[in-house]
Amino acid sequence: MAGASSGLGRATARALAADGVRVVIGGRDLGRITEAAASINGDVIGVVADVSTAEGAADFVEQAAAALDGHPEILVTNAGGPPPGTFASTPVDAYLGALDLNLLSVVTMCKAAVPAMQADGWGRVVAITSISVRQPIGGLILSNTARAGATGFLKTLALEVAPDGVTVNSVLPGSHDTDRLRGLYGHDLSGIAADTPVRAVGRPEDFGAVAAFLCSDHARFITGAAVPVDGGAYRALL
Repeated sequence: MAGASSGLGRATARALAADGVRVVIGGRDLGRITEAAASINGDVIGVVADVSTAEGAADFVEQAAAALDGHPEILVTNAGGPPPGTFASTPVDAYLGALDLNLLSVVTMCKAAVPAMQADGWGRVVAITSISVRQPIGGLILSNTARAGATGFLKTLALEVAPDGVTVNSVLPGSHDTDRLRGLYGHDLSGIAADTPVRAVGRPEDFGAVAAFLCSDHARFITGAAVPVDGGAYRALL
């Protein structure tokens, strides 16, 4: 479970541990990832990993395999979002970092983990992306662009590895009560809640439960899906 020191990543790790999964969580800061691992009931191991580069993403999977004494059967990809900005305010060079963080990290982790799943005939890949891949969010052009690319990669991968017993899905969070959301919009989330059909922002634990379900054997007939968890914020038919 990458990017699990806080927010939706930590909530997903907690849900997997509650289901009896042995979980390796990664984060950039030793203190934060150690605290996160200690806060989750279950068999949870914390490792320091920075998935913002291809080398760091591959290293995370290698560390997870070493900690588990065997290759991971479940891969949950996650990373923080790039800085906000518009077309006018965002320089071309900024796109490279965003693609590394939210697209190439997913590709690299999959390249490192999926072949062993194929050989075993069972595996789960779940990517935490954003509802912006279906409905771009104003002021977040870097995230909108990079995560849409990741969604195209994941759909293609899902079709290729489905015969091998490996499912590949993504979960598209809307507005959840996380540090990132509060950092973007301030600590008063009432306006966001009012603009969401359920009239509330999401709870991280509810999101984690959905992600954990997609990792389970019960979800074996779901692959190539991009599942919105957004309180109805995405309004299109398809």
